[in-house]
Amino acid sequence: MSERVGWDALPGGLRQAVEARTGEVIESEVVTEGLNCSTALVLHTQRNGRFFLKGVRESQLDEVAALRMEELINPTVRGIAATIRHSARAAGWYCLVFAHLDGRHADLSTGEDLAAIGWTLRLMHCLRVPDFPVPPLVERYAGYLEPGEKELLSGGHLLHTDTNPHNLMIGSRGGSAYVIDWAMPALGPVWVDAAYTAVRLMECDQTPESARQWLASFPAWRQADPRAVKALVEVTCRHWSDKVGESGAAGSNARFRHLLEFPHEPPNGL
Repeated sequence: MSERVGWDALPGGLRQAVEARTGEVIESEVVTEGLNCSTALVLHTQRNGRFFLKGVRESQLDEVAALRMEELINPTVRGIAATIRHSARAAGWYCLVFAHLDGRHADLSTGEDLAAIGWTLRLMHCLRVPDFPVPPLVERYAGYLEPGEKELLSGGHLLHTDTNPHNLMIGSRGGSAYVIDWAMPALGPVWVDAAYTAVRLMECDQTPESARQWLASFPAWRQADPRAVKALVEVTCRHWSDKVGESGAAGSNARFRHLLEFPHEPPNGL
């Protein structure tokens, strides 16, 4: 986890800039989950209820770029992610102020939240591509791709790419699922986020059979080209093995390879 700077420790100029948009902050809570931001706070205001504040120092160039991407993409994912109400750049900091989502992080260890998560992931299949550059998924694997894999993993669908339980929220009213933290979007095959989520289910002690059964509910997955699935699995395993070593990557790589065991429908034209 990155450092977390509390409200009172933020520069006065930044706090003033935020309160000019939200109203007076009367209480705050540090949010400890997540990475890649220096402050993450639930703000309670005098008149306007609660907000979620996420911010980084301007000197943290990679983190600023990620937060800027999240700001740019927010109109595209409205209704799926928390809505950004305000942004502020002051006192050497860059912050986004989100509408507060009442709810909890998803529980992937049981089936309780899977229907809601599946519904939201299907909605994401219909998201439009923003009118600003979003990197292709294959760029992440430069240097790890075998011949032909780039073409198999190319696609024009907007992907989140990090559906870990901290980025999946279940609303307290109605049980709707939200996908938050759109700092690393990519363009690629439509079935990728569902496949990544199935691997997360296995990480949370779901059996491979249960994860694949859930994944089979997605038509896009059933119709995925098996060659493309194999390319995603293999390039992910190569990349992770290089980053943490064969021993460190063994568990994750085994979970990804379970994706190869599902019998796909033949892609159109084959």
